Parts: sequence; structure tokens; C-alpha cells
Amino acid sequence: MKILAKQIDVYAVFLGDSKPHPVRFRIKKEDSEEKIVIKVDKVLSVADNKNAGKLSYIYRCRGRINGSLREYELKYRINECKWELYKM
Repeated sequence: MKILAKQIDVYAVFLGDSKPHPVRFRIKKEDSEEKIVIKVDKVLSVADNKNAGKLSYIYRCRGRINGSLREYELKYRINECKWELYKM
């Protein structure tokens, strides 16, 4: 997988005191201002990450992108409350 680290808009569910669960996300196409919505079909794993003192969750997910099933990683930066498409 290639590191992208692009900021995205995420629709996520927060259940009680648990970690957020991503449902779908929206990303801007590279060649235009148009945004596409990608549904998270399955969260394969969730890992806690600490890099330079900043805490984050890394979600390894699977979903359909342009008709094909792909794996990718989403990163939720806890202190900043921001999501990014980390790897694809």
C-alpha cells in the first residue's frame, strides 16, 4: 500500500465509550473538484498508534472503489478530531 495521508470527510458512529466506527467517507477526485463517496464494507482491524506524542487510531478497511474490492487504511487523529485516508 502507498501512503497518501489525504484529509477526508468521514461519517462515523460513536457507541458509548468505544472507538469511533467509520461507515463511509468522501474524498475529492484528483483531476476535478468532484467528490466521491466510498462505503466502508468491513473494518478488518483497529490499531492504536503513537507518533511524535500524537495519539491516533489506524483502521484497516475493505470497500468497493470504482467497482473493485480494495483494502485501505483510515487514520483518526484523536487530539485533532480529524480523519485521513492514510494508505491505499
